[in-house]
Amino acid sequence: MSLSIEPMKFCHVDAVSEIEKKVYPTPWTKFAFINEIIDNGFASYYVALYNKEVVGYAGIWVVLEEAHITTLAVSPKWQGKGIGKALLQHLINEADSKGAVRMTLEVRVSNLKAQELYKKFGFVVCGRRPKYYRDEDALIMWLEKLPVRKLALEHIN
Repeated sequence: MSLSIEPMKFCHVDAVSEIEKKVYPTPWTKFAFINEIIDNGFASYYVALYNKEVVGYAGIWVVLEEAHITTLAVSPKWQGKGIGKALLQHLINEADSKGAVRMTLEVRVSNLKAQELYKKFGFVVCGRRPKYYRDEDALIMWLEKLPVRKLALEHIN
């Protein structure tokens, strides 16, 4: 079986919310996701599906020539299988197709796994936001030049 990445729909929000609660200490609400996919014209959100099960999700805002990754998460039982990498590549490809030339994100200082993933794609730390998260600072990372290599989606065994 292979992984597919599709636009997030209302029917995916419950599964996305469950992953959100498992992965983040201060999770977004269902309403926040619904608002993003229905009412935010700058936003694009995607789900990673394996056998129709939502195993991860990610989102970006594209405003003029800049893309901002708003979220990226993989269900704990599916981590380490290339899903985060596939989602990140999908966001980069989408941002490029929408005319973005650079991309940014915030990541928890303690989230070394995510930082390593972003660095593999060329993101560099350019600053710090004190108490960006209620309990922790965030690193600001930038990818200064899109597009980045385009990878095929990985197959999950």
